[in-house]
Amino acid sequence: MTNKLKQRENYPILAIYSTDNSFGFGYRKNNNSESDELFIKKFDNDLCNNLINDLNKFISKENLQKINKLSVSLGPANFNASRLIVVLARTISQQINCPLDSFSSFEIMAKRIASKNNIFINKKSFWIYKKLKRKGVIAGKYEICHNEKNPSDLVIRETVLPKVIKKLDSKELFFEAIYDTKEDLKELLDLSNKNLLNSNVDFWKKVLPLYPISPIN
Repeated sequence: MTNKLKQRENYPILAIYSTDNSFGFGYRKNNNSESDELFIKKFDNDLCNNLINDLNKFISKENLQKINKLSVSLGPANFNASRLIVVLARTISQQINCPLDSFSSFEIMAKRIASKNNIFINKKSFWIYKKLKRKGVIAGKYEICHNEKNPSDLVIRETVLPKVIKKLDSKELFFEAIYDTKEDLKELLDLSNKNLLNSNVDFWKKVLPLYPISPIN
């Protein structure tokens, strides 16, 4: 690891996350998770009006300017919430000229689901799904990838981005998506902290909300 990458590890990270009925901010001052500060709030139809106000209460303008990495969840979740937080993250990234990481909500929860269900075998794969109001499910596929330098460090790779499928294959392993705003915010901070090679300040242009169906479904 170069000195530049070592230095980047200690820079502050801001994470923005949403589910079907809640959103949150996470702030990591350095490479120690004990420095994490979290803000979590339920929303109804008031997210558009409160998102900016809540962010301003959560983090000072001075600390916002010091952010060296942003990270945002893309969904699948509440479509309007995903859209609003992605727009906010893109705007901040552009204004303060810092890289923006993005991860699907299923990828963020995948490690937690694998640990809960004792899935630790290298190269073992499983699906995470969310039932639709109509027929079918949204599902993404994930694979266990052990860290060669630290085998106890569970690493998850997203092999299939969440998409609409008609029916799950009964021969494969699958688990229903369970959102946990607090734990997933912490994981979002971890994922961004490990993604040190993403230093492209123009990457925000490619970050879009992930929702493979119409917002009315």
